[in-house]
Amino acid sequence: MTPDKSRIPAVFFGHGSPMNTLEQNRYTEVWRRIGESALKPKVILAISAHWTTRGTAVTAMDRPRTIHDFGGFPRELFEVQYPASGDPKLAARVRELLAPVEVTLDNSWGLDHGTWSVLAHACPRADVPVVQLSIDGTKPPRFHYELAQKLAPLRDEGVLIVGSGNVVHNLGRIRWTNDAKPYDWALRFNDEVRGFLLARDHERLIDFAALGEDARLSVPTPDHYLPLLYVIAQQSENETISLPVDGIEYGSIGMLTAVVGLPAG
Repeated sequence: MTPDKSRIPAVFFGHGSPMNTLEQNRYTEVWRRIGESALKPKVILAISAHWTTRGTAVTAMDRPRTIHDFGGFPRELFEVQYPASGDPKLAARVRELLAPVEVTLDNSWGLDHGTWSVLAHACPRADVPVVQLSIDGTKPPRFHYELAQKLAPLRDEGVLIVGSGNVVHNLGRIRWTNDAKPYDWALRFNDEVRGFLLARDHERLIDFAALGEDARLSVPTPDHYLPLLYVIAQQSENETISLPVDGIEYGSIGMLTAVVGLPAG
């Protein structure tokens, strides 16, 4: 059985520093190619590490604001606007699909940098509506994986599901130099996640904490890892996953990008 090439793929972006919005590098070049190679989506549903809530919410406004949810970066970054429209109809559809989990229709959040920093390259014209789905920070990894499985019909309805985070994300151990050597634990954990992704071993990816000290150091909080589960939950039995770019920046920030469905181009 061959993959359905009319299905919209699902993508996990290792977004890294917000400065990637302004830069041209090997990561942003791959993000651009993914945007060009993927079938043109009608709407984007983004799950960003930077919108963690108590309970589940989905943005439902017509014009989501661009949120600059960071500090200490150049003024140029704070001036970035990503003027994509929203899509209240998709918000309502997400709420329908995720029932009986209660989903709040949110009109206050918008698009945070986990979303717009990657879409600035993958969809630079901001001509595709974008809706964000929050991460319920009170729930365990399996809840998020099983919740995400309910979103699978959207891929056949023209929706690109995007997860944005980092497989390895330890700000407490970061080294702010471009030539920083990756920590051994970061390399080991990243390599194990790569292997599980290529083997379609979703159970090991859900139960990542079982990897012990490497997992504890690489994922001190789950917010940046959980968007990966929303993407792998979209993988059907006949679909492959590709890993078009990877790396560890600043010692402890993983930049792995994973594409379910169509090749990354």
